[in-house]
Amino acid sequence: MEVVAVTDEPPARDGADEDTTPAEHTAADGGADGTAGAASAGTAATASAGADASHEAAGVTGTPGVLWRTAVGTAQVAAREYRLSVRRRWVVGVTVLFALFSTSLVFLGGSSVGPARTNAVLASFAQVGVYLVPLAALAVGFDTVVGADESGSLEMLLALPLTATSVVVGKYLGRAVALTGGLLAGFAVGGVLLVRYAGVGVLDSYASVALAAVAAGCAFLGVAVLASTLAAEKTHALGAALAAWVWFVLVHDLVALGLVATLDLPSWTVGAAVLLSPADLFRVLVLRTLPTTAGGIAGVLEATSLGGPVLLAALAAWLVLPVAGAVLAFGRRAV
Repeated sequence: MEVVAVTDEPPARDGADEDTTPAEHTAADGGADGTAGAASAGTAATASAGADASHEAAGVTGTPGVLWRTAVGTAQVAAREYRLSVRRRWVVGVTVLFALFSTSLVFLGGSSVGPARTNAVLASFAQVGVYLVPLAALAVGFDTVVGADESGSLEMLLALPLTATSVVVGKYLGRAVALTGGLLAGFAVGGVLLVRYAGVGVLDSYASVALAAVAAGCAFLGVAVLASTLAAEKTHALGAALAAWVWFVLVHDLVALGLVATLDLPSWTVGAAVLLSPADLFRVLVLRTLPTTAGGIAGVLEATSLGGPVLLAALAAWLVLPVAGAVLAFGRRAV
């Protein structure tokens, strides 16, 4: 007969519980409670910090904050674009081109340039400059966006906290400053020669010609930036820039005059045609101040009621609208 021994000891526990004393159980429970408390405190602190950051962000991302960051980003992009334009010798090229242009027009008059001939020389600036100013501006700006996209620098800019407005407007402003500096430096060379022949009294009229050229150049630069934003390749942008030059400089006036003559349109349509072309606006702004054009453009202006404020407002629109269109197009561009 088998005898089974019965003891009063409790059954052994599995694993690590076999050697755990009551004191160790108490310490473990306390540690777990401490860890849970620390986690709760950390979560509360994180939530509090997140709430504070949200409040701070809400204050910064308000309308003043967004405008300030956009302005700062635009200035940074513009400064970078200007440095790149100087490095690529755009400023030097534009300066040399318009120095040769201005000195040639003055030198061709030679010693015959005097107070009586000054207006004719300035009119020549308008008639010949209407070809060169748009061409130089379109050449400076046709690769503004698409060129940066092909080189990879546009992707780098978009990796920064910059808005589409900062990128496009900053690139435009940087090249506009470079173009303006080149134009003014080039015109200054011709102005020195003109003052030698005609005296310092011609400076006011000559400065008006130079400023009109700068405004028209910046308008065509905006057209180039718009074409560059819409184009998928640099060659397409170059073709669009050349097409814009042909239209505004050559074809636009022929079409407008042909329609007026063929359809016997009223005189105000001539004024509308002038407002629709920055090249015509440049020409008219210069010629309207010269008495030598009293039988031509002055008569058209009188018949169409196009005064200085209207012409300047139209030119300002040509400065703003193409760049605004480029900003909108940039938002839909795949980079």
